[in-house]
Amino acid sequence: MGVIEVLTLLCGLALFLYGMDVMGNSLKKSAGRKLKTILGTLTSNKLKGFLLGLGVTAVIQSSSATTVMVVGFVNSGTMLLSQAVGVIMGANVGTAVTAWLTALNGIEGGAEAASFLNWLKPDAWMPILAVIGIMLIMFSKKSKMKDVGAILMGFAVLMTGMSIMSDAVSGLKNDPGFCQLLTLFENPILGVLAGTVLTAVVQSSSASIGILQALAMGTGAISFGAAIPIILGQNIGTCITAMISSLGANKNGKRTAFVHLYFNVIGVVFWLLMFYLVGWLLDLSGVFDLFGLANGTMIDTWGIAAVHTVFKILSVVLIAPFSRLLEKLACLTVRGTDKKGDEYTNMLDERLLDTPSVALDRSRTVACQMAEISISSLQKSLRLFESYDSKLADEIRAEEDKVDIYEDALGSYLVKLSERDMDAADSHEVTKLLHMIGDFERISDHAVNIVESAEELKDKSISFSPVAMKELGSLSGAVDEIVSITKEAFVESDMQKAISVEPLEQVVDHLKNQIRLQHTLRLQKSECTIEHGFVLADILTNLERVSDHCSNIAGCLIEMSRHDALGVHEYLHTVKAGGEEFTRLYNGYLEKYQLPEE
Repeated sequence: MGVIEVLTLLCGLALFLYGMDVMGNSLKKSAGRKLKTILGTLTSNKLKGFLLGLGVTAVIQSSSATTVMVVGFVNSGTMLLSQAVGVIMGANVGTAVTAWLTALNGIEGGAEAASFLNWLKPDAWMPILAVIGIMLIMFSKKSKMKDVGAILMGFAVLMTGMSIMSDAVSGLKNDPGFCQLLTLFENPILGVLAGTVLTAVVQSSSASIGILQALAMGTGAISFGAAIPIILGQNIGTCITAMISSLGANKNGKRTAFVHLYFNVIGVVFWLLMFYLVGWLLDLSGVFDLFGLANGTMIDTWGIAAVHTVFKILSVVLIAPFSRLLEKLACLTVRGTDKKGDEYTNMLDERLLDTPSVALDRSRTVACQMAEISISSLQKSLRLFESYDSKLADEIRAEEDKVDIYEDALGSYLVKLSERDMDAADSHEVTKLLHMIGDFERISDHAVNIVESAEELKDKSISFSPVAMKELGSLSGAVDEIVSITKEAFVESDMQKAISVEPLEQVVDHLKNQIRLQHTLRLQKSECTIEHGFVLADILTNLERVSDHCSNIAGCLIEMSRHDALGVHEYLHTVKAGGEEFTRLYNGYLEKYQLPEE
């Protein structure tokens, strides 16, 4: 090969890898929420897990990406190691789809061939895909259609790169040195090693299979005997991505990566031994000739895809009955148990950031946990007005500390997630989620402020009058309901409950103003003191601000569900401007929480 041919080969390789990367990322992005839903359907049934892994990998065209996600799920505690085994087996089979797509380049046509066969060749329809893809990217306004365009363009670039590679190496078929090099790979150890190294370098078995197909198509000089060890070695090399990803994982996360490695290594060793040992013992070369599998027989792109697929299926057949032993082997490799940590630390696994829709789902799950704790601490603080409890006060402070940690972890994770390539809806949700976790954190802060007001009343041995306590009870009841409705609206994504938050927030504002007015009147009659007034003012301010944060959260939820262009404050302004539903809810809450008469 001359310099020009080498540069052409490298150009083809660059286009092939870039096209595969674009297509894979676009497929993951396009799958979006469906992928999140599929992966959320976790089951202990290994058959369902196998089908889950197969389906997801067939969609995103990467067993490495699926396995890294599985490592993230196991590391986060949302998937058991036993569940991961079936998914990993399915992922190994699902990745074979790409080899059949790239094998299309091997279709041969001609004057004597049917016109239908000629149209199956990529040279015939690939330019059409490229034109459609670029038109969707440039002129479509919908992000989903742009993603489809990117998938088509990625596939077109991938196939173009493969065609360039095969043309660049076509001159090697008559090169004695190259042919001699290929015979070395008929040695199973060297062949497996070559396949492993190649796949480890490009970090994709689909890509390395495509490179092998390009060489086979371009030179026509690769035999079955040389190709089979290389193909099997490629299945070991694909494990490198998950192994690297598991370095920062907990013990179960590391075990998941080893399950993937052992599955492929055991399959390669067993079936390679069977292939050579049975052929040697029974002298089946004649049988091999019948099927075109003798060492001297050259392999084409379809043969590579077939060997790749058959190996994966046979490995599942071999190992699936012993999946528990595979799990135990991984546990023996990575011994010990993990220290129990907080759920937020595990759930927000950075491996999932490579699949933004899944990472966003994890973020929302953790945010729901944070909301539960925040609202719980506020509701507990309201009980301190009736009867102060130091243990309950300490519990509220501990929960507020935990909410602070949640916010820090979630905030950092969401900022990293916002830098990833997402569709408009997911990007919008990340932004709003960042705002909402801030509101939940502030609610827990106000819970601690209320605790301090209750402690002040206790330390100074002062108490409110019976009338003032009833007024405060009405306001507390309204605040208790608004935080409950807000939490349910957020956790359950219930827009009907979100809509009812703003009318109740207006009632809380009204009650606060009325209580402040009544206190002023009692102060003029000397029925209470300035000291009472300071404490009451702090309590009223905190309760009113809690309802404001609830209003912000509900506004974000409604805005996200309707994809409004308005900001939250503009949206809330339009809600307050009128509407029969708002008025009906407002009057209902006003009647429910009306203040007792003096």
